[in-house]
Amino acid sequence: MRPELAARIERAAAVLRAGGIVAYPTETFYGLGALATDRAAVARAAAAKGRPDGKPLPLLAADLGAVEAVALLGPLARRLAARLWPGPLTLVLPSRPGLPPEVDAGTGTVGIRVPGSEVARALARSSGGAIVSTSANLSGEPPVSRAEDLAPALRARLEAVLDAGPTPGGLPSTVVAVEGEAVRLVRPGAVPLENVLEASRA
Repeated sequence: MRPELAARIERAAAVLRAGGIVAYPTETFYGLGALATDRAAVARAAAAKGRPDGKPLPLLAADLGAVEAVALLGPLARRLAARLWPGPLTLVLPSRPGLPPEVDAGTGTVGIRVPGSEVARALARSSGGAIVSTSANLSGEPPVSRAEDLAPALRARLEAVLDAGPTPGGLPSTVVAVEGEAVRLVRPGAVPLENVLEASRA
Protein backbone atom coordinates (compact mmCIF):
# COMPACT_ATOMS: atom_id res chain seq x y z
CA MET A 1 0.00 0.00 0.00
CA ARG A 2 1.29 3.47 -0.87
CA PRO A 3 2.52 5.41 2.19
CA GLU A 4 0.29 8.38 1.31
CA LEU A 5 -2.80 6.16 1.20
CA ALA A 6 -1.80 4.44 4.46
CA ALA A 7 -1.51 7.88 6.10
CA ARG A 8 -4.98 8.88 4.86
CA ILE A 9 -6.42 5.62 6.19
CA GLU A 10 -4.88 6.30 9.59
CA ARG A 11 -6.33 9.82 9.66
CA ALA A 12 -9.78 8.44 8.85
CA ALA A 13 -9.37 5.76 11.53
CA ALA A 14 -8.51 8.46 14.07
CA VAL A 15 -11.79 10.19 13.17
CA LEU A 16 -13.66 6.93 13.82
CA ARG A 17 -11.89 6.38 17.14
CA ALA A 18 -12.89 9.91 18.16
CA GLY A 19 -16.57 9.19 17.51
CA GLY A 20 -16.81 10.61 13.98
CA ILE A 21 -18.42 9.17 10.86
CA VAL A 22 -16.53 8.54 7.64
CA ALA A 23 -17.31 7.58 4.05
CA TYR A 24 -14.85 4.98 2.71
CA PRO A 25 -14.46 2.56 -0.21
CA THR A 26 -15.38 -1.12 -0.07
CA GLU A 27 -15.09 -3.86 -2.70
CA THR A 28 -18.48 -2.84 -4.11
CA PHE A 29 -19.51 0.75 -3.30
CA TYR A 30 -18.58 3.51 -0.85
CA GLY A 31 -19.69 2.77 2.68
CA LEU A 32 -20.68 4.94 5.63
CA GLY A 33 -18.70 4.08 8.73
CA ALA A 34 -18.78 4.54 12.48
CA LEU A 35 -17.10 2.47 15.18
CA ALA A 36 -19.60 -0.32 15.90
CA THR A 37 -19.19 -0.12 19.68
CA ASP A 38 -19.75 3.68 19.84
CA ARG A 39 -23.49 4.07 20.33
CA ALA A 40 -23.57 7.82 19.73
CA ALA A 41 -21.55 7.52 16.52
CA VAL A 42 -23.67 4.63 15.22
CA ALA A 43 -26.85 6.63 15.88
CA ARG A 44 -25.36 9.63 14.06
CA ALA A 45 -24.44 7.46 11.06
CA ALA A 46 -27.99 6.10 10.82
CA ALA A 47 -29.41 9.63 11.13
CA ALA A 48 -26.99 11.02 8.52
CA LYS A 49 -28.22 8.45 6.02
CA GLY A 50 -31.86 8.90 6.98
CA ARG A 51 -32.11 5.18 7.67
CA PRO A 52 -35.52 4.11 9.01
CA ASP A 53 -35.69 3.18 12.69
CA GLY A 54 -35.67 -0.54 13.34
CA LYS A 55 -33.54 -1.47 10.34
CA PRO A 56 -30.27 -3.17 11.38
CA LEU A 57 -26.90 -1.73 10.34
CA PRO A 58 -24.38 -4.10 8.73
CA LEU A 59 -20.77 -4.19 9.89
CA LEU A 60 -17.39 -5.07 8.45
CA ALA A 61 -14.21 -6.14 10.20
CA ALA A 62 -10.54 -6.50 9.40
CA ASP A 63 -10.31 -10.20 10.24
CA LEU A 64 -12.01 -13.13 11.91
CA GLY A 65 -10.81 -12.09 15.37
CA ALA A 66 -12.58 -8.75 15.05
CA VAL A 67 -15.73 -10.53 13.86
CA GLU A 68 -15.64 -12.78 16.93
CA ALA A 69 -15.59 -9.71 19.18
CA VAL A 70 -19.13 -8.81 18.09
CA ALA A 71 -20.67 -12.07 16.80
CA LEU A 72 -20.88 -15.77 17.62
CA LEU A 73 -19.59 -18.14 14.94
CA GLY A 74 -20.60 -21.77 14.81
CA PRO A 75 -18.98 -24.44 12.62
CA LEU A 76 -20.95 -23.51 9.47
CA ALA A 77 -20.14 -19.81 9.80
CA ARG A 78 -16.46 -20.67 10.23
CA ARG A 79 -16.48 -22.77 7.04
CA LEU A 80 -18.06 -19.95 5.08
CA ALA A 81 -15.61 -17.44 6.54
CA ALA A 82 -12.60 -19.63 5.73
CA ARG A 83 -13.72 -20.18 2.13
CA LEU A 84 -15.36 -16.88 1.12
CA TRP A 85 -13.70 -14.14 3.18
CA PRO A 86 -12.30 -11.67 2.44
CA GLY A 87 -15.10 -10.92 0.02
CA PRO A 88 -18.59 -9.51 -0.55
CA LEU A 89 -20.46 -12.00 1.63
CA THR A 90 -22.31 -10.73 4.69
CA LEU A 91 -23.13 -13.35 7.33
CA VAL A 92 -26.04 -12.73 9.69
CA LEU A 93 -24.91 -14.21 13.00
CA PRO A 94 -25.97 -14.14 16.66
CA SER A 95 -24.64 -10.91 18.15
CA ARG A 96 -22.66 -10.63 21.34
CA PRO A 97 -24.18 -8.53 24.14
CA GLY A 98 -23.31 -4.87 24.33
CA LEU A 99 -23.70 -3.73 20.73
CA PRO A 100 -25.63 -0.48 20.20
CA PRO A 101 -29.33 -1.19 19.56
CA GLU A 102 -29.08 0.53 16.18
CA VAL A 103 -26.76 -2.25 14.98
CA ASP A 104 -29.00 -5.27 15.62
CA ALA A 105 -32.35 -3.43 15.90
CA GLY A 106 -33.40 -5.84 18.64
CA THR A 107 -33.02 -8.93 16.45
CA GLY A 108 -30.20 -10.48 18.46
CA THR A 109 -28.26 -10.90 15.23
CA VAL A 110 -25.66 -8.87 13.36
CA GLY A 111 -24.73 -8.82 9.67
CA ILE A 112 -20.97 -8.71 9.22
CA ARG A 113 -18.26 -9.45 6.67
CA VAL A 114 -14.51 -9.25 6.15
CA PRO A 115 -14.44 -7.22 2.93
CA GLY A 116 -12.40 -7.84 -0.17
CA SER A 117 -11.21 -4.22 -0.13
CA GLU A 118 -7.73 -3.87 1.37
CA VAL A 119 -8.51 -0.22 2.17
CA ALA A 120 -11.69 -1.10 4.10
CA ARG A 121 -9.89 -3.83 6.05
CA ALA A 122 -7.04 -1.47 6.89
CA LEU A 123 -9.50 1.20 8.06
CA ALA A 124 -11.28 -1.27 10.34
CA ARG A 125 -7.97 -2.59 11.67
CA SER A 126 -6.66 0.90 12.43
CA SER A 127 -9.94 1.96 14.04
CA GLY A 128 -9.65 -0.86 16.55
CA GLY A 129 -12.73 -2.94 15.79
CA ALA A 130 -15.70 -3.61 13.56
CA ILE A 131 -17.21 -0.62 11.78
CA VAL A 132 -20.61 0.14 10.28
CA SER A 133 -20.72 -0.63 6.55
CA THR A 134 -24.07 0.66 5.30
CA SER A 135 -23.86 2.17 1.81
CA ALA A 136 -22.86 5.85 1.69
CA ASN A 137 -26.03 7.26 0.21
CA LEU A 138 -29.17 8.88 1.52
CA SER A 139 -31.83 6.27 2.26
CA GLY A 140 -33.70 5.34 -0.90
CA GLU A 141 -31.02 6.65 -3.26
CA PRO A 142 -28.59 4.44 -5.22
CA PRO A 143 -25.14 3.61 -3.80
CA VAL A 144 -22.13 5.46 -5.20
CA SER A 145 -18.82 4.13 -6.50
CA ARG A 146 -16.95 7.47 -6.46
CA ALA A 147 -16.33 9.80 -3.53
CA GLU A 148 -17.22 12.83 -5.67
CA ASP A 149 -20.70 11.38 -6.20
CA LEU A 150 -21.61 11.48 -2.50
CA ALA A 151 -24.78 13.49 -1.98
CA PRO A 152 -23.88 16.99 -0.71
CA ALA A 153 -26.45 16.67 2.07
CA LEU A 154 -24.76 13.47 3.26
CA ARG A 155 -21.21 14.78 2.87
CA ALA A 156 -22.09 17.75 5.07
CA ARG A 157 -22.89 15.35 7.94
CA LEU A 158 -19.53 13.52 7.80
CA GLU A 159 -16.30 14.25 9.62
CA ALA A 160 -14.18 12.73 6.82
CA VAL A 161 -14.23 11.13 3.38
CA LEU A 162 -11.55 8.54 2.65
CA ASP A 163 -11.19 8.90 -1.12
CA ALA A 164 -9.20 5.98 -2.54
CA GLY A 165 -10.54 6.25 -6.06
CA PRO A 166 -13.53 4.55 -7.68
CA THR A 167 -14.85 1.23 -6.42
CA PRO A 168 -15.93 -1.60 -8.76
CA GLY A 169 -19.66 -1.10 -8.16
CA GLY A 170 -21.74 -3.95 -9.51
CA LEU A 171 -23.83 -6.02 -7.14
CA PRO A 172 -23.83 -5.36 -3.37
CA SER A 173 -22.64 -8.01 -0.96
CA THR A 174 -24.67 -11.21 -0.75
CA VAL A 175 -26.38 -11.52 2.63
CA VAL A 176 -27.10 -14.92 4.17
CA ALA A 177 -28.38 -15.83 7.62
CA VAL A 178 -26.51 -18.67 9.27
CA GLU A 179 -29.01 -20.60 11.39
CA GLY A 180 -27.35 -23.59 13.00
CA GLU A 181 -26.20 -25.73 10.10
CA ALA A 182 -28.53 -24.05 7.59
CA VAL A 183 -28.04 -21.07 5.28
CA ARG A 184 -30.93 -18.78 4.36
CA LEU A 185 -30.59 -16.20 1.59
CA VAL A 186 -31.52 -12.72 2.82
CA ARG A 187 -30.33 -10.68 -0.18
CA PRO A 188 -28.79 -11.89 -3.44
CA GLY A 189 -25.59 -10.13 -4.44
CA ALA A 190 -22.04 -10.42 -5.65
CA VAL A 191 -21.47 -14.00 -4.42
CA PRO A 192 -23.87 -16.46 -6.12
CA LEU A 193 -25.95 -18.52 -3.70
CA GLU A 194 -24.63 -21.74 -5.25
CA ASN A 195 -21.10 -20.68 -4.27
CA VAL A 196 -22.27 -20.11 -0.71
CA LEU A 197 -23.99 -23.49 -0.57
CA GLU A 198 -20.92 -25.24 -1.98
CA ALA A 199 -18.70 -23.54 0.59
CA SER A 200 -21.09 -24.53 3.37
CA ARG A 201 -20.55 -28.22 2.86
CA ALA A 202 -18.22 -29.82 5.35
